[in-house]
Amino acid sequence: MQSSASYTIGIDFGSDSVRALLVDTRTGEEAATGVAYYPRWKEGAYCDAANNRFRQHPLDYTESMTRAVRDALAEAPAGAGDRVVALAVDTTGSTPVAVDASGTPLALLPEFAENPNAMFILWKDHTALEEAAEINRACRAAETDYSIYEGGIYSSEWFWAKLLHVLREDQAVADAAHSWVEHCDWVPFLLSGGDDVAKMKRSRCAAGHKALWHPEWGGLPPESFLTGLDSRLAGLRDRLFTETYTSDEVAGALAADWAERLGLPAGIPVSVGAFDAHMGAVGGEIRPFYLSKVMGTSTCDILVAPQDAVSAGQSVRGICGQVDGSVIPGMLGLEAGQSAFGDVFAWFARLVAWPLENILATSDAIDAATRDRLIADTRSAIIPKLSDAAAALPISTDVLALDWFNGRRTPDADQALKGAITGLNLGSDAPRVFRALVEATCFGARRIVERFIEEGIPVEGLIGLGGVAKKSPFVMQTMADVMNRPIQVARSEQTCALGAAMFAAVSAGVYPDVSAAMAKMGGGFDAEYAPDADRAAVYEGLYQRYLELGEQVERITHGRREDAAPAQPHERAMPEGAIK
Repeated sequence: MQSSASYTIGIDFGSDSVRALLVDTRTGEEAATGVAYYPRWKEGAYCDAANNRFRQHPLDYTESMTRAVRDALAEAPAGAGDRVVALAVDTTGSTPVAVDASGTPLALLPEFAENPNAMFILWKDHTALEEAAEINRACRAAETDYSIYEGGIYSSEWFWAKLLHVLREDQAVADAAHSWVEHCDWVPFLLSGGDDVAKMKRSRCAAGHKALWHPEWGGLPPESFLTGLDSRLAGLRDRLFTETYTSDEVAGALAADWAERLGLPAGIPVSVGAFDAHMGAVGGEIRPFYLSKVMGTSTCDILVAPQDAVSAGQSVRGICGQVDGSVIPGMLGLEAGQSAFGDVFAWFARLVAWPLENILATSDAIDAATRDRLIADTRSAIIPKLSDAAAALPISTDVLALDWFNGRRTPDADQALKGAITGLNLGSDAPRVFRALVEATCFGARRIVERFIEEGIPVEGLIGLGGVAKKSPFVMQTMADVMNRPIQVARSEQTCALGAAMFAAVSAGVYPDVSAAMAKMGGGFDAEYAPDADRAAVYEGLYQRYLELGEQVERITHGRREDAAPAQPHERAMPEGAIK
């Protein structure tokens, strides 16, 4: 390792903003951070929440990334920018976009600048429900089930469903789209001056978990399967990719123009990209059979296992995929998650804030400056105050909620499902309902753990990462009580960006592999929540009622929409000794 200080930069693209983290490769010290929010997204541009459409303009990414990196370097030690030896990027996913042959997103072309279909389709966009249902039917009817290593159920949140929906909806985009790329693949390609999409290095993480890629059938599903879905897919496979790469590999060298824009040395390695939770698991020092929970607007739950821990051909049903090297090269990465977590709390905060936005905002009883400050202060205090009030309440056996407000990701992806709240009466106030929503998200998290165990994958511990894990003791204690397991919380507030910085250090040759980078650059843990035995006993009964409520909602939903019903996972007895 180098004797003088060197730095890497991890760039983490979230749903609302991008973070740039400057990390000392010798110690893992987080030397500086820059955060920039997406301006168009913040204004709600190109989105239609009522119809589950969430799109992001590529300029939001490039402009915000530039500001975040520049801001981080401005607060860094003198000369630190000159000692940056590599950078890496993580993004949300699946967040694909249509591109031309040069790899340029269509929204960056004048004729498509305001067309949402030419923009990145954010992970939580659910406009492709019908296409996902068709893909599931096709996979079940095919001689080879191409969804088997993605949990056996394909989601509307993923690559093929989204692009097929856009190709059907927008002929102009369909005609102009030479290929499609994930956000985590496009940014490294852009930064390294790529101008031929055929030469783009594609992420193993993104391809394996979201695009039905697997070595068993030679990469992507065959042309016959794709054209059987829709003739519009004819020829696209050849314009996509065959090979994929893990994130310890170099995607390219930082181009001179981007080096100047960002204030970094030209020619430094840019790592192959990956999804945020997968790099976040590395930043949170994941270890085999520990479930790493990145807890933000949604959750993404990551587990790694040695290759020999899962027998050849074994598939873990109902999760979001199992991919060799998607987290740590040389190990199997398994992904699960919840489509809404923090978003559930944010929804309730918006609900109770309705009078602020629609009554107080138009009142002339006070001056405009005081009114605006009062609205802003109240809005920011809603969730903390609700958390304090809910924490002071006893566990209610009356109010019960279901967390599927944005559909269900795991187990058994089904984005047609909806949330529910039951047991309300005239005494059900906001803190009681909020507590039920928190409990529901924790029940959903427990169901994920149980699915891994049912499928023969032990869960030996839990690691909490992300904004909710760091900022909400109430949620974390409830999680520990519902799970009846202790939960460690990673010290870093920026584990996704930290994980990216670790991958950058490997691609620069500072460390020989990811495990060595984690050992030297990891920040450890600064909190642990232990379950309370009395509360855990009460939650055991409530959890069973949660499962019953879920069954009722599924029956109601699919009584209306039989075509959307997912394939049901096979029954499998829980192995002895699976809980360790």
